[in-house]
Amino acid sequence: MEFVFVVPRSKLFGDCYPQGLVPFESGGSAESAITRESFDELVREHGFFVERDHAERDPGLKQIIPYTLVSARAPGGREREEILLIRRLARSGEARLHQKLSIGVGGHVNPVDQVGARTHEVIAAGARRELDEELVIEGPYRLRSVGLLNDDSNPVGAVHLGLVQVLHLDGTVTIREEDVLEGSLVGIEELKRLFASGGNFETWSSLLIDRLDELLPETMTATT
Repeated sequence: MEFVFVVPRSKLFGDCYPQGLVPFESGGSAESAITRESFDELVREHGFFVERDHAERDPGLKQIIPYTLVSARAPGGREREEILLIRRLARSGEARLHQKLSIGVGGHVNPVDQVGARTHEVIAAGARRELDEELVIEGPYRLRSVGLLNDDSNPVGAVHLGLVQVLHLDGTVTIREEDVLEGSLVGIEELKRLFASGGNFETWSSLLIDRLDELLPETMTATT
C-alpha cells in the first residue's frame, strides 16, 4: 500500500482554480500572492500523507509532485542552454505516461522522504530522491523553485499539483534508470519545433514549453 503527500485543494487556492503555471511572486506585496515561503507554510500547516488509492479518487486533495526541469549549457563552452528531454518507456511504473515525452523529472512524495526532514522540507527531500533515482548529475548546479503547475482539465491533473523547479547545471547529466527512461539534452528551439509538430508530450510538459523563455534565464552560481 502506497502513501502519498497531499494538501487540501481549498487550502491551496480557496475558490480559485488556476490553469497552468502559477509563478511564485518574489515578494508578498499582494495579499493573494503565492510565494515559495507562503507555499511552504501551507505545506507545514495542512499537508499530510494518505493512501494513494484514496487520493486518486478525491479531487479535494492535491498530491504534491516536485517537477524538475534540468537545464545545462551546450557543449563547447557556448552560452546556449539545453533542456533534458525524457521519454518514459513501456517498462516505467506509471502506465498513463508510457511513451510520453517529458521535460520534467518528478514523482510522488512518500513517507520515506519524511525521515530526518521537517514537514515543509519533505517535498524537497522527495525531489532529491527522484533526481537521484532517475539521473546521474555531475558538476555544480543551482536548483530554483519557479511556481505551481495546476491542470484541472482531466481526471489525472485534477488530483495532482506540480511544484515546478529548474535545475541549472554546469556539468553533465545522464539517465540512471535506463530500463524505464531514455533521454538527451536538446535545444529550446528544437523542443518548440517538436511540440509544434505534434510531439507526444505529457500534459504538464506541454503547459511549460511555451513558458521556457520565461523560466530559464538565470545567471549560473555554483552550488552542489
